[in-house]
Amino acid sequence: MFKHILVPIDGSLMAEAALPAAIFLAEKFQARVTLMHVIEKNAPEKVHGQPHLKHPQDARRYLSELLQRSFPKDIQVDYHVHINEVDDVAGSIVAHAAELASDLVIMCSHGRGAALHLFLGSIAQSVIAQGSQPVLITHPNEQGKPPVFSCRHILVPLDDNPEHAQSLPVAKELARTCSASLHLAVVIPDLKTLSGEKAAASKMLPGTTSRLLELTVQDTEKYFQTLEDGLLQEGFEASAHVLRGDPASVIVAAAVLAKIDLIVLGTHGKTGMDAFWSGSVAHRICSQSRIPLLLIPVGKS
Repeated sequence: MFKHILVPIDGSLMAEAALPAAIFLAEKFQARVTLMHVIEKNAPEKVHGQPHLKHPQDARRYLSELLQRSFPKDIQVDYHVHINEVDDVAGSIVAHAAELASDLVIMCSHGRGAALHLFLGSIAQSVIAQGSQPVLITHPNEQGKPPVFSCRHILVPLDDNPEHAQSLPVAKELARTCSASLHLAVVIPDLKTLSGEKAAASKMLPGTTSRLLELTVQDTEKYFQTLEDGLLQEGFEASAHVLRGDPASVIVAAAVLAKIDLIVLGTHGKTGMDAFWSGSVAHRICSQSRIPLLLIPVGKS
């Protein structure tokens, strides 16, 4: 499934938090890895407290040293420096992902809250919006260093949009390759956690809305039981759960409770990205959790 992994690196220790995931998946899938640095126009002197790689020769030296000290000898690793200064770092990452025929981009998010919002808004969101490759977002550990990456338990959040279920085949292939368990989850809001037009309607017709939500839960439980049975018949260790509440918060809590190593989530990219990231299940999961998040672009022709 994954044959060529692209890892954008800005020169900071925080960015190196993407490396354990790249090493793990490269070993599991026998994939090659390309470390990449983009020379940014009018770049700041420092990034996350460390000197910014503003000159091609410095970037090449750093990536070469990083390759030697971080990767096992049995992984094929190369590096690439885009020497022409660019304003659009995300666009350059997407272009190189296509040019180099990479099928997975691994990036690190650099914090939580406002800092994470700025990062996701300017880089990872744009990579997902502009490109067609899955993007794996990792986090540094509490000390700001590369974390341990494993893939024993995978969570796949689903909803009523069938396109988002395109994340399930990717999760299944990961589970097969990594001998991981699969956990499916859907979160049905309650009256307190409805949003948008549904929230307004619930205030006018709370009884009717509550009943409709209960019927949705019943129908979804039947459907999820079918999904779980199918996965078990395929030989997976699997479970499927219908939960209630605010989607992002409930998913994060469920992931922590189940000791999830990776969340696999479908997203619409350019056509639905504004709505998706503003309501922002993916963004809020990243903001609230350090669990790696694999975003699968869906609905793109």
